[in-house]
Amino acid sequence: MTFEELQPKVTDILHHRDTSRDEKLLQLCHLLKENIDYYDWVGFYFRNGEKEELILGPYAGEPTDHTVIPFGKGICGQVAVSNQNFVVPDVSAQDNYIACSISVKSEIVVPLFVDGVNIGQIDIDSGVLDPFTEMDERFLEFVNAEVAKLF
Repeated sequence: MTFEELQPKVTDILHHRDTSRDEKLLQLCHLLKENIDYYDWVGFYFRNGEKEELILGPYAGEPTDHTVIPFGKGICGQVAVSNQNFVVPDVSAQDNYIACSISVKSEIVVPLFVDGVNIGQIDIDSGVLDPFTEMDERFLEFVNAEVAKLF
């Protein structure tokens, strides 16, 4: 399914009135994982109050031990500090990378802003080397802009 075809499905999930925010995010994670071939793990991390750490939110994919990530640690922790998208074509080339699984070859993390404040991020792992393009970034920015409306 193309990003353009997924956009209305994203919006439909996020604007369903009788569903909790976490359930909407979980449905969204599954939608992306199931419809984009190279999205093998899709999840959200959110800032833990005023603490400089991220906590795992809803996700689709294999369970992870990384339920709390300090700011600055790994790709997600770096995005929490930089407030910028981070595309990693080959995780084995990254010094500050937290390995979730030996099958992960690449990762993309896009910050989630509410009223200009970085409250979390969407994190996607892939078992494919260098699959992410600028189109993934723009699509995930759209997804996060829609998710931000829930906060």
